[in-house]
Amino acid sequence: MTEKLFYQDSHLAEFEADVQSCEPVSAENMPGDRAGYAAELDRTAFFPEGGGQYADTGVLGGVRVLDVQEKDGRILHLLESPLEPGSRVKGCIDWEERFMKMQQHSGEHIVSGLVHTAFGYNNGGFHLGSEDCTMDFDGELTKEQLLQIEREANRAVWKNLEIQALYPSKEELAGMEYRSKIEIEGQVRIIVGPGYDVCACCAPHVSRTGEIGMIKLTRVQRYKGGARVTMLCGVRALEDYEVKQEQAGEISALLCAKENEISEAVRHLRDEADSFKYELGEKEKKLVAAKAEMIPEDGKAVCIFTRDIEGDSMRLLMNMVLENGHSICAVFHGNDMDGYRYVIGSRLQNMREFVKEFNAVFDGRGGGRPEMVQGTARGHESDIRAWILEKAGEA
Repeated sequence: MTEKLFYQDSHLAEFEADVQSCEPVSAENMPGDRAGYAAELDRTAFFPEGGGQYADTGVLGGVRVLDVQEKDGRILHLLESPLEPGSRVKGCIDWEERFMKMQQHSGEHIVSGLVHTAFGYNNGGFHLGSEDCTMDFDGELTKEQLLQIEREANRAVWKNLEIQALYPSKEELAGMEYRSKIEIEGQVRIIVGPGYDVCACCAPHVSRTGEIGMIKLTRVQRYKGGARVTMLCGVRALEDYEVKQEQAGEISALLCAKENEISEAVRHLRDEADSFKYELGEKEKKLVAAKAEMIPEDGKAVCIFTRDIEGDSMRLLMNMVLENGHSICAVFHGNDMDGYRYVIGSRLQNMREFVKEFNAVFDGRGGGRPEMVQGTARGHESDIRAWILEKAGEA
């Protein structure tokens, strides 16, 4: 059994140990399809993946440690190259990463404990990812409730309480009230945030709540009948604030507004954009009507290629032309090089059959109702026009 130094001192970043074994990676000693070597030590400060927290990385005997897993009581270190069994090596964990993970995990305990106390919800899932961490509760939370929890969680940080790790006997455990996501066999390790949480946990934690720095709950969403809460703590919360502050500053400069007034400035900009969009739409309708009026009302098929009318206005133009008594109207927007979007309609012919032939000839994609079809096609304008008019019996 490897001595778990991370339980004796969660802040231990360097240590020495004896290499007990080192073997090529296989399905028996490391999960997943990976290459490298699996080394076992007599003692280690590298925390193996567990409890929703991914493993520590670092350097062992000058060799990079890529992952750490615990299997059948053995702690195996995934290495890029082998170490000599029996040799004495120095281990150095990536401390900044480890400390960041401890901040997140200790923050999660405080938040989960507060949610459980305030609303009776259980945390059924905790995942510490590469950018943030999430907690899954078996009850829904509003944004207002989340803000309440966030403020109380940060009060716990400001109190700088000592976080305790307890190893109670079976008798002591039977008399304790504590949270646990799973049934645990053998010795149970209990992490206590005095006044806030008592929870079974296998991961390293900060020594005092003040080390968490800050707890920021950034998002809540419905998830499997409950709520998924996204959280940033400590250095991650600081980095997130730095990014958002920089972006707020850039937006402020672009809008010529104070940073704490940019939402109102954006709202005003959106209203202006909506007004311009409406005015543009009205003018486009007039343009479409004028273009339709320019077409002789002779009942013949019409094929229109346009650069300034697109989207819904293509359908509007087609309908106006058909209302003037034309047998077929085909409207195209685009060019010979990039291809065309089309809308084709008729009050007399079935356009579904019509467009099948058209798509086959001009590498088209699309379909629709018997009276109207739309899609994309590729070809030369002259060829497309000639084909449309010929099929319409007007060539």
